[in-house]
Amino acid sequence: MKFKVLLSILFFSSIIIAGCGNKAPGAAPVKKSEPVVNQIKDDAVKSPDFELINTDGKKVKLSDYKGKIIILNFWATWCPPCREEIPGFVKLQKEYKDDLVILGVSLDIGSKDDVVPFMKKFQINYPVLFGTMEVVSDYGDIQSIPTTFVIDQKGNIVNSFIGYREESVFKAEIEKLLKKS
Repeated sequence: MKFKVLLSILFFSSIIIAGCGNKAPGAAPVKKSEPVVNQIKDDAVKSPDFELINTDGKKVKLSDYKGKIIILNFWATWCPPCREEIPGFVKLQKEYKDDLVILGVSLDIGSKDDVVPFMKKFQINYPVLFGTMEVVSDYGDIQSIPTTFVIDQKGNIVNSFIGYREESVFKAEIEKLLKKS
Protein backbone atom coordinates (compact mmCIF):
# COMPACT_ATOMS: atom_id res chain seq x y z
CA MET A 1 0.00 0.00 0.00
CA LYS A 2 2.80 2.44 0.88
CA PHE A 3 4.44 1.63 -2.45
CA LYS A 4 1.22 2.54 -4.32
CA VAL A 5 0.99 5.86 -2.47
CA LEU A 6 4.64 6.64 -3.21
CA LEU A 7 4.18 5.69 -6.85
CA SER A 8 1.10 7.94 -7.08
CA ILE A 9 2.97 10.87 -5.57
CA LEU A 10 5.88 10.39 -7.96
CA PHE A 11 3.56 10.15 -10.95
CA PHE A 12 1.51 13.23 -10.16
CA SER A 13 4.70 15.09 -9.27
CA SER A 14 5.94 14.37 -12.79
CA ILE A 15 2.89 16.23 -14.11
CA ILE A 16 3.91 19.20 -11.98
CA ILE A 17 7.46 19.02 -13.35
CA ALA A 18 6.13 18.69 -16.91
CA GLY A 19 4.15 21.84 -16.31
CA CYS A 20 0.64 23.08 -16.78
CA GLY A 21 -0.35 23.17 -20.39
CA ASN A 22 2.56 24.43 -22.38
CA LYS A 23 3.81 26.92 -19.80
CA ALA A 24 6.90 25.10 -18.57
CA PRO A 25 10.04 27.27 -18.37
CA GLY A 26 11.54 27.68 -21.81
CA ALA A 27 8.46 26.34 -23.59
CA ALA A 28 6.66 28.40 -26.18
CA PRO A 29 3.46 29.86 -24.76
CA VAL A 30 0.16 28.32 -25.78
CA LYS A 31 -1.60 30.53 -28.28
CA LYS A 32 -5.32 30.73 -27.72
CA SER A 33 -5.94 30.29 -31.43
CA GLU A 34 -3.59 27.32 -31.76
CA PRO A 35 -5.11 24.37 -33.67
CA VAL A 36 -6.25 21.25 -31.87
CA VAL A 37 -3.53 18.89 -30.79
CA ASN A 38 -5.16 15.62 -31.74
CA GLN A 39 -8.22 15.73 -33.91
CA ILE A 40 -9.69 12.30 -34.42
CA LYS A 41 -11.22 12.05 -37.87
CA ASP A 42 -13.09 9.00 -39.17
CA ASP A 43 -11.95 6.22 -36.86
CA ALA A 44 -14.13 5.87 -33.79
CA VAL A 45 -11.98 5.61 -30.69
CA LYS A 46 -13.96 4.24 -27.77
CA SER A 47 -13.35 6.20 -24.59
CA PRO A 48 -12.06 4.00 -21.78
CA ASP A 49 -14.70 3.59 -19.08
CA PHE A 50 -13.67 4.28 -15.51
CA GLU A 51 -15.03 4.46 -12.02
CA LEU A 52 -13.76 7.37 -9.93
CA ILE A 53 -14.78 8.95 -6.64
CA ASN A 54 -16.46 12.35 -6.78
CA THR A 55 -16.12 15.13 -4.23
CA ASP A 56 -19.13 13.73 -2.31
CA GLY A 57 -17.37 10.38 -1.92
CA LYS A 58 -19.64 8.59 -4.41
CA LYS A 59 -18.47 6.34 -7.24
CA VAL A 60 -19.07 7.71 -10.72
CA LYS A 61 -18.64 5.82 -13.99
CA LEU A 62 -18.04 7.50 -17.32
CA SER A 63 -20.62 5.12 -18.82
CA ASP A 64 -23.26 6.67 -16.50
CA TYR A 65 -23.36 9.55 -18.99
CA LYS A 66 -23.74 7.57 -22.22
CA GLY A 67 -26.13 9.39 -24.55
CA LYS A 68 -24.72 12.79 -23.58
CA ILE A 69 -21.81 14.72 -24.98
CA ILE A 70 -18.99 14.56 -22.44
CA ILE A 71 -16.16 17.01 -22.00
CA LEU A 72 -13.60 15.17 -19.90
CA ASN A 73 -11.15 17.70 -18.46
CA PHE A 74 -8.01 16.67 -16.55
CA TRP A 75 -6.95 19.61 -14.37
CA ALA A 76 -5.66 20.71 -10.95
CA THR A 77 -6.40 23.61 -8.61
CA TRP A 78 -2.80 24.87 -8.76
CA CYS A 79 -2.71 25.06 -12.59
CA PRO A 80 -3.23 28.61 -13.99
CA PRO A 81 -4.38 27.52 -17.50
CA CYS A 82 -6.81 25.06 -15.88
CA ARG A 83 -8.25 27.86 -13.75
CA GLU A 84 -8.61 30.01 -16.86
CA GLU A 85 -10.77 27.38 -18.62
CA ILE A 86 -13.21 26.78 -15.76
CA PRO A 87 -15.52 29.81 -16.26
CA GLY A 88 -16.08 28.70 -19.87
CA PHE A 89 -16.92 25.17 -18.74
CA VAL A 90 -19.38 26.56 -16.17
CA LYS A 91 -21.13 28.57 -18.92
CA LEU A 92 -21.24 25.61 -21.30
CA GLN A 93 -22.68 23.31 -18.64
CA LYS A 94 -25.47 25.85 -18.00
CA GLU A 95 -26.17 26.42 -21.68
CA TYR A 96 -26.19 22.76 -22.77
CA LYS A 97 -27.35 21.13 -19.51
CA ASP A 98 -29.72 18.70 -21.30
CA ASP A 99 -27.16 17.40 -23.81
CA LEU A 100 -23.79 17.83 -22.11
CA VAL A 101 -21.93 16.83 -19.01
CA ILE A 102 -18.55 18.22 -18.17
CA LEU A 103 -16.49 15.95 -15.94
CA GLY A 104 -13.53 17.53 -14.22
CA VAL A 105 -10.88 14.99 -13.26
CA SER A 106 -8.80 16.58 -10.52
CA LEU A 107 -5.17 15.55 -10.41
CA ASP A 108 -4.63 17.29 -7.06
CA ILE A 109 -2.85 14.61 -5.05
CA GLY A 110 -1.56 16.30 -1.92
CA SER A 111 -4.24 18.96 -1.88
CA LYS A 112 -7.51 17.03 -2.29
CA ASP A 113 -8.89 19.07 0.60
CA ASP A 114 -8.47 22.17 -1.57
CA VAL A 115 -10.79 20.91 -4.32
CA VAL A 116 -14.22 21.46 -2.69
CA PRO A 117 -13.45 25.04 -1.53
CA PHE A 118 -12.00 25.70 -4.99
CA MET A 119 -15.22 24.42 -6.60
CA LYS A 120 -17.27 26.78 -4.45
CA LYS A 121 -15.02 29.74 -5.21
CA PHE A 122 -15.21 29.13 -8.97
CA GLN A 123 -18.90 28.09 -8.81
CA ILE A 124 -18.21 24.81 -10.59
CA ASN A 125 -21.58 23.37 -11.60
CA TYR A 126 -20.40 20.02 -12.96
CA PRO A 127 -19.09 16.84 -11.33
CA VAL A 128 -15.47 16.79 -10.20
CA LEU A 129 -13.82 13.41 -9.77
CA PHE A 130 -10.49 12.48 -8.21
CA GLY A 131 -8.12 11.06 -10.82
CA THR A 132 -6.04 7.93 -10.41
CA MET A 133 -2.89 6.69 -12.09
CA GLU A 134 -5.01 4.09 -13.89
CA VAL A 135 -7.33 6.63 -15.55
CA VAL A 136 -4.39 8.89 -16.44
CA SER A 137 -2.74 5.89 -18.08
CA ASP A 138 -5.94 4.82 -19.85
CA TYR A 139 -6.18 8.26 -21.44
CA GLY A 140 -2.70 8.21 -22.93
CA ASP A 141 -0.44 8.86 -19.95
CA ILE A 142 -1.42 12.49 -19.53
CA GLN A 143 1.78 14.49 -19.27
CA SER A 144 0.43 18.02 -19.19
CA ILE A 145 -2.68 19.75 -17.92
CA PRO A 146 -5.18 20.84 -18.80
CA THR A 147 -5.85 17.95 -21.14
CA THR A 148 -9.41 17.67 -22.38
CA PHE A 149 -11.27 15.01 -24.35
CA VAL A 150 -14.53 15.52 -26.22
CA ILE A 151 -16.64 12.35 -26.19
CA ASP A 152 -19.71 11.91 -28.37
CA GLN A 153 -23.11 10.53 -27.36
CA LYS A 154 -21.99 6.99 -28.30
CA GLY A 155 -18.93 7.10 -26.05
CA ASN A 156 -16.33 7.76 -28.75
CA ILE A 157 -13.48 10.22 -28.32
CA VAL A 158 -13.90 12.68 -31.17
CA ASN A 159 -11.28 15.25 -30.23
CA SER A 160 -8.65 16.06 -27.64
CA PHE A 161 -6.80 19.18 -26.59
CA ILE A 162 -3.63 19.70 -24.61
CA GLY A 163 -3.37 23.10 -22.98
CA TYR A 164 -5.79 25.96 -22.52
CA ARG A 165 -8.58 26.46 -25.03
CA GLU A 166 -11.22 29.16 -25.19
CA GLU A 167 -14.86 28.35 -24.50
CA SER A 168 -15.67 28.89 -28.20
CA VAL A 169 -13.52 25.90 -29.18
CA PHE A 170 -15.57 23.56 -26.99
CA LYS A 171 -18.84 25.21 -28.01
CA ALA A 172 -18.02 24.48 -31.67
CA GLU A 173 -17.35 20.83 -30.78
CA ILE A 174 -20.68 20.57 -28.92
CA GLU A 175 -22.61 22.17 -31.80
CA LYS A 176 -20.99 19.77 -34.30
CA LEU A 177 -22.05 16.76 -32.23
CA LEU A 178 -25.57 18.08 -31.70
CA LYS A 179 -26.01 18.47 -35.48
CA LYS A 180 -24.91 14.85 -36.04
CA SER A 181 -27.47 13.41 -33.62
